[in-house]
This record gives sequence, structure tokens and C-alpha cells, in this order.
Amino acid sequence: MTDLEALAMFRAEAEGLLESLEERLLALRTDPENRDLIDGAFRDLHTLKGGCAMFGREDIAAFLHAFESAFETVRAGTVQVDDGLITICLAARDHAVALFDGGDPAAGDPILSGLAAHLTDTPAAAPAIADNAMRRIRFFLPPDTLALGGRPELVLDELRSLGVQGLRPLTGKIPPLDRLDPTELYIGWEAEIDASISEDDLRGAFLFHEDGLSLYIENEDAPPEAATRLGTATADQEAGPEHQPDRRDMLRPAATAVKTPALTRVPAERLDDMMDRVGELVIAEARLLELAGRLGDPGLVSVAEDIQRLTTAMRDTTMSIRMTPIGTITGRFRRLVHDLTGKLSKPIEFVTEGEDTELDKTVVERLTEPLMHIIRNSADHGLENAAERSAMGKSDAGTIRLSARYSGAEVLIFLADDGRGLNRDAIRARAIERGLIAEGADIPEETVPNLIFEPGFSTASEVTELSGRGVGMDVVRRTIEALRGTIEVESEPGHGTTITLRLPLTLAIIDGLLIEVAGERFVIPLAAVDEIVELPDALADDESGNAFLDIRESLVPFLRLRRLLQSPGTPPPFQKVVVVTSGDSRVGLVVDRIIGSNQTVIKQLSPLHAALKTFSGATILGDGSVALILDVPQLVARGRSMADTGREAA
Repeated sequence: MTDLEALAMFRAEAEGLLESLEERLLALRTDPENRDLIDGAFRDLHTLKGGCAMFGREDIAAFLHAFESAFETVRAGTVQVDDGLITICLAARDHAVALFDGGDPAAGDPILSGLAAHLTDTPAAAPAIADNAMRRIRFFLPPDTLALGGRPELVLDELRSLGVQGLRPLTGKIPPLDRLDPTELYIGWEAEIDASISEDDLRGAFLFHEDGLSLYIENEDAPPEAATRLGTATADQEAGPEHQPDRRDMLRPAATAVKTPALTRVPAERLDDMMDRVGELVIAEARLLELAGRLGDPGLVSVAEDIQRLTTAMRDTTMSIRMTPIGTITGRFRRLVHDLTGKLSKPIEFVTEGEDTELDKTVVERLTEPLMHIIRNSADHGLENAAERSAMGKSDAGTIRLSARYSGAEVLIFLADDGRGLNRDAIRARAIERGLIAEGADIPEETVPNLIFEPGFSTASEVTELSGRGVGMDVVRRTIEALRGTIEVESEPGHGTTITLRLPLTLAIIDGLLIEVAGERFVIPLAAVDEIVELPDALADDESGNAFLDIRESLVPFLRLRRLLQSPGTPPPFQKVVVVTSGDSRVGLVVDRIIGSNQTVIKQLSPLHAALKTFSGATILGDGSVALILDVPQLVARGRSMADTGREAA
């Protein structure tokens, strides 16, 4: 591993620790006496400090040491956790982030002073019960520590800072001189540790040496065989040419450590490159199948089918690597809500559901800014202050709820608040003032909330730090549409607003249903297909406007794609209806012929065609021709609108 690779890995580890620290600090707001959260936050600080010292970032290590020392009073149980403490600790965490980006170290001095002053003024918590029993540890670092550029002395310093006493070398594994490898580490150590030092703290000291580590903990008065093993070294790794002549060398772990899956950090660019290569492979595989089918050679067909099977497996594996839980970004929203609570002087609760719902990593990354803007709007415009809420019979604290769930080929993300709701009269008046609608125009009430997505639209009476400049919601809509998604708004006066984002599961490769309309081929995302039925003869040539199918005593509106696409010619007999689903709605699409399933590599449309709402992209077929991918949510919305119009006319 090169120095640059090691540094990049350290930076990634540091970012993870800083995110973990922020999440634990925010969780302590609602659960201030949770010892696991307090110990976890301290462990994040301690591990991060050690890593910074190991990689030469002494400026960050010095600040984190002071932060850690102050936080130790919380961990020791002598100071209570409150909102003021959390706010200062979050500011300290932000300063650490700034230091990684080249920030001024002196900017941390006021934060540490404020933290010390707050801890001095905070009432003491109930004293913790001390346990002064001593334990012993015995450990051997991985044999290749020196070869990989590791520095054992830094591990020893880290242990001393934890309170480990009497570190002594174990030299029994050193081989004879003629068999000694100068790049291999043979020496181990033993020492006494106080019972207050947790196993997690010990693990933190060995963070960068976990692979191949041999670590045992033994109580002072316990027999050797009762030692607990925390390391990951195998028996072969632990075996040496000689044994240390001490009874502790005979220790055997009573409990075997649980084997956890090995994790490897990979730059996002490599994943993108791999996805591109897999996409090209899928296209080449389709061409091979097409060629094998035309030539009719059994041997070639067999090979093509094997390659198709392997390509499908590789596609699924690659896609699973790219899938990311939406929970990976919700920590930022918790921090945002915490900060907004202070800025707006409004108590706000942030609730999440379905954090394990996964989306393509590109979608998740690009969702962050739109969701943050919606949350800011909900907090500033939507939620009332405590006095207003109390007068309305609501709880003092407003609630912003983020939830996600799967729906066919889509993921639905809901952002809801229980605030005052949208003022439709104010929105209509501002839209008339800006010339978006004509005065006296009769527009459906349910479409009024969508006016907030128009560029420059705002109903705020004054510009604040958070809103009122008329920018933001139009950018939100453009971002969601660029991800081939849609956005909807529902609001009830006095009861809040819900914004729904409909997004595709992936932007790369999907299973598609290949269909034909008037000699042209199109693709429908297979995950959106509910069922396929034959168009009844009575409706085949019906031009009366009848747009409903009776499917198992349920009326389903349908669209004739020939009419929608303005295709020439006469439809063939025995047309098929592909029933597709988006959200809670179903619509049938009348097609000429079903060709079959197809692995679909999604290609973005050119800017010239991107405005066509009927299509979400294109793909290359096995014969080299291009097929357009139908935009199911848009078609379902159109079919639902036509059905509603038909009901009103009836």
C-alpha cells in the first residue's frame, strides 16, 4: 500500500468517525443518560485522535485531545448532558472537520473555552460506582506491521494514554539469528489495565492493526484458561518458533470471536467505471444472442446462453454494490434540524422511517441538497412556533417526518410536517401577481400547491437567512426530474404538508419488457409491470372514448400507445394490454405485440429530447438499433388524469 493510498484510507476512516460522533451527539439530545452513546462518542474521539497522531496531523490530534479531555468528565459521570453541551460539542466536531480541510487551528480556542466554561457551570451528575479491580492484557501486533510501515510505539503511547500501566515486552517468539527476518515483528507486550477501561477503548488503540492481531484480556485472579480473546489472528499466525516462558503463554480463549465480513473501501469512481463496463458487456451480450439466434449454430447458442447467465449475475452483483441505504444521509438531516431548532427558536422533532430502503448511490448522493431544502422550508414556513401550536391544541414541538418505501420499480420518499399547511389563497395571489396564472382563472385546487415549484416563487413577506428569496423549490424539482423522478405536494390547512418524491431504483441497468407499437420497439421497466391481458374485441376498434378495462371486477384506465404516439397505420388483431403500476395507481398500455424480456442499459436522452415526458431514456438492442424507454410514472399520471376527466364528463 502506498503512502497516498494509506492517507486516503485514513481520511475515509476519519470521515466515518466524525459522522458517527455527530450521530451519537444528536442522539444524546433525546437520551442524555444513555451510557452506550456517551461511551461511543468518547471512543470515536479517542480513535480519531490516535489516527491523526499516527498520520502526522498533530494539529487535529492536539485539538481532539483537549476535546476528549473535556468530554471525559461526561464519560466519568460527573457532568450531565444537556442541549447546551451538545451544541458546543457539535461546534467542536465541525471545527475538526474544518481542520481536515485546512482550517485555522486558532478558531478552536473559543470552542474549547466555551466547553470548559459550560462543564464548570453544569450541575454534577450522580457519581459513578468505581471498580478498581485490575486486569492484564497480552498482545502481539500482526507480524507484517513493520513491513507495512506501522509504528508499534504509537500503539504503546495510545495504551499509556488510556491508563495502561507497566508495559513489558514479550520476547519468546524471537527466532535464532539465522532465521530472523528484519521486516517481521516478533515482540509482543503485556501490561496491567484498570477495569474502567472498556474493551471498545482497547480495540480503538489497535484500530489500524486489527488484521492478524492477537489480543487477550485476563482478570487478575482468574485462571489462565479464562482469558478473553479480542484479536483476529489465527492459530498459525500466533504460533512462533519459541514460546514465552510464562504461564500466560498457555492462555486459550474461552470464547471465539465472531467472524465479521471483511470490508474494503473502493473509490466511487471505480464503481462508476465498473458499472459502465458492465453496461457495455450487457449490450455486447445482447448482440451475441441476436447473432447466435440468426445463425442457428447450437454450439454458439449454448455459449451465448452461458455468457448471458454470467452477465446477468455480474450485473446483479454490481448493482447490489452500488445500492446505498437512504439512512446513510439522514444523519445530516438530524444535524440540520438540531441547528434549525436553535435558529428559529422552535422545538422540532425529526423522525425517520424506512432508513434501510436502498437506492442507487448516485441518486442518494444527489438527493441530499433537495431534501435539506425541503426540510428548511418545512421548519421555517410550515411549522408554527410553540405558542401558536399550543393555541391550536397541538404539542409544543413540531414534527418533521422522513420516510421511504419501495413501490414496484420506484422508491417513494415522503417528507411530511404537522404544521400550518400551505396557504392556497396566498399562493394563488402571488402566482397572479407574477403572471403565472391569469386573474380569475379557474384552476383545480389540487394543482395550486405545485405552483411553489415555479422559478423565483415565494410567499415569504421578508427575506431571512433561511428563505424568502424565491430560489430553491424550482431547483428541487429540476434535480428530481434529472433523476427521472417526480415530485408531488399534498397539504391540508392546519394539519401540515407532505411532499412525495418518486424515484427510480437505479439509473444504470434494469430488466425491461420489450414491446412493439406500429413497427417500433419500446421498453417498459419490468418491475413496473403488474400483468398482461388481451384487449377485448369489443374495445379493439372502439373510438367512443371508452378508456376502462374491467379486470377482476376492478376498473383500470388504459392508454392506446398508437394514439398517444400518433403512429400511422391500422392496429393488428389481438392487441395486448400491459398493466403497469406507479404508486397506488394502475394504468393499462395497449401495445401491438409483446416481444419478451430484455436487459436494458439506460442511456440518457439528449437535451433536445429530454423534455419529452413520455420517455425516460433509451437503450441499444442486440441488433444495434435504439429503443426508447417508456416513462411509467408519467404515463400512469396521464392515464389517471384522463380517467378522472372521463368520470367528470359522465
